[in-house]
Amino acid sequence: MRLQDKVAIVTGGASGFGEGIAQRFAKEGARVVVADINGDGAEQVAQAIRDSGGGAVACRVDVASDADTRRMIETATGAFGQLDILVQNAAIGMKPTPLVEVDEEFFDRLFRINVKSCFLGVKHAVPVLRRQGRGGVILNTVSTAALAPRPGLAPYNSTKGALLTLSRTLALELAAENIRVNGICPVAGETAMLPDFLGDGDQEEALARFRATVPIGRLSTPTDVANAALFLASDEAEFLTGVMLEVDGGRCI
Repeated sequence: MRLQDKVAIVTGGASGFGEGIAQRFAKEGARVVVADINGDGAEQVAQAIRDSGGGAVACRVDVASDADTRRMIETATGAFGQLDILVQNAAIGMKPTPLVEVDEEFFDRLFRINVKSCFLGVKHAVPVLRRQGRGGVILNTVSTAALAPRPGLAPYNSTKGALLTLSRTLALELAAENIRVNGICPVAGETAMLPDFLGDGDQEEALARFRATVPIGRLSTPTDVANAALFLASDEAEFLTGVMLEVDGGRCI
């Protein structure tokens, strides 16, 4: 098993890409903290992992809260005695909206959840990884929005661009301590955020238009993203840091 004896936290783990990552990591031997603001959903995913013979606990967390994030890290070390992998996947999206029409409060909320959360995760996880003295992995779900942005999504695209630069900078800061920081850049997938991205018009038509921009001809799936996350979190990728892995069916070529 590729993550045997590892402990991972996955934020946004109650659904979508996060659920896929949590399930895949558990199948590969990791013990997982399923973290999500949807506490009941997180518990359901954790229970499914336990029912399959894996190790998992749920943690309800507001990733934009310093206190909640600290408690999330403590949940991992308290339940499993260590922390090896932090997957920062929780995020929110938006409906296509011209920038000048975006509400300031919503703009701030996007940056709190999509960017500030990753600052807080690093702030509380890195001291634990340092004390353990064997390195670790921080994996951030970025997006093709950071690489090939679409109009009407300027605030969301900007959060993902910030996360890309944050990830690469941290990769440089932490490399000497063998703490690897990488990103995954998925194209849109059939998750809870998809209806917002498609907008208020004919969603089937919008979906067909978007699918046509992906050379392989489909959207991403939680399995696609989980497989990429597994590789970057595993020892097979021990020489990779600062990588932004495109999981996009060729869209960013």
